[in-house]
Amino acid sequence: MIVNFTDAAIGQIKEMMAAEEETGLFLRVGVKGGGCSGLSYGMGFDKETQSTDHEEEINGLKIVVDAESAKILNGTTVDFKQNMMGGGFTIDNPNAIASCGCGSSFRTAVNAGTPEEC
Repeated sequence: MIVNFTDAAIGQIKEMMAAEEETGLFLRVGVKGGGCSGLSYGMGFDKETQSTDHEEEINGLKIVVDAESAKILNGTTVDFKQNMMGGGFTIDNPNAIASCGCGSSFRTAVNAGTPEEC
């Protein structure tokens, strides 16, 4: 698996997916250039795959990662944490060597992207 998801993350994603009006959706996970450290994570629902995408299924949830992002995300774990202030996804990427102070971007030793202002 390129990206691991905890049971809590899978449960939350399935709840969010059930609230969508469209059917046939899957979760797309990726990385794009941007943020003050150079790269930022992205997760969203999609319906179309590309020939170079990596497809996985975890507990009945189809997850797709594009080929470029797969190199950066390999070994990453996504969790969902709930606390008194609400809930949110946390991402533990062993390939990230630095992240910005606001926590929304990161960089790796191989690909730093293009940093922007926080």
